[in-house]
Amino acid sequence: MYIQFASERGWSIRHVFDTHIHADHLSRSRVLSDQTGAQLALPEQQRVTFPHESLVEGSVIRLGQATLRALHTPGHTLESMSYLVDDRWLLTGDTLFLAAVGRPDLEASPEQARTRALLLHGSLQRIFSLDPRLLVLPAHTSAPTAFDENPVTASLATVRDAVKVSDSAEAFADHVLSRIPAAPPNHHAIVGFNEAGNLPSGDVTDLEAGANRCAVA
Repeated sequence: MYIQFASERGWSIRHVFDTHIHADHLSRSRVLSDQTGAQLALPEQQRVTFPHESLVEGSVIRLGQATLRALHTPGHTLESMSYLVDDRWLLTGDTLFLAAVGRPDLEASPEQARTRALLLHGSLQRIFSLDPRLLVLPAHTSAPTAFDENPVTASLATVRDAVKVSDSAEAFADHVLSRIPAAPPNHHAIVGFNEAGNLPSGDVTDLEAGANRCAVA
C-alpha cells in the first residue's frame, strides 16, 4: 500500500522509519526497505538483529525540503522515538495518542514496567513543553475511528488537555499501572518476529487479530 500510494503521486520512497519495536502488529519496515531500496532507520537499541541506521536523540534527516528530527521519548519501550517534522508535525508513535498514553508494561517485569512508567512521565512532560500548535500524529488510534479519510490528528494543546498528565511522576506511574488493559494477543510472538525483522510465512491475519491494546487512558 505504501508503494502504491507513492507511485500514484510520482514519489520515491527513500527512507523508512519505525518509532519503536512493536508488540501489537508485525512491522513491515524491513520488507518495505528491501522492496524499495530505501534506507531503514530505527531508534538506537540492542534488540533487532538486522542492518539498519540507528537514530539517537537529535538525529536530523533531510527529506527533500523537509527536516525530520529524532526525539528520544522512552516509556512505552526504552527505545521509543518521536519524530518532529519541520517543527509542524509530531509523530509520536505509541508514546502519545490523542486521548491516551502508551502502556509501559509489555515485555517487562513489574519493576521494569514501573521504571518505564516513570520514564514515560518525563517523555510526556518534554513533549508537552513543545509548541502547542504542533499537530500530533500518533502511530494509530486509541479508540475506534471511522474510515472517513479524515486525518487522525489534533493540536498538541488539545491532546495535552485531553490526557491531563499529573505533575507527580509517582502519581502518574501509579495511575497508569492501575489501568493496564489485557495484553495484545500473540505479543510475545510478534515481538520476536519484529526483532528478527522477518514476517511469518502464510496468512498473518490470525497472528495480528484482536483489539489494539497499547494505549492507557
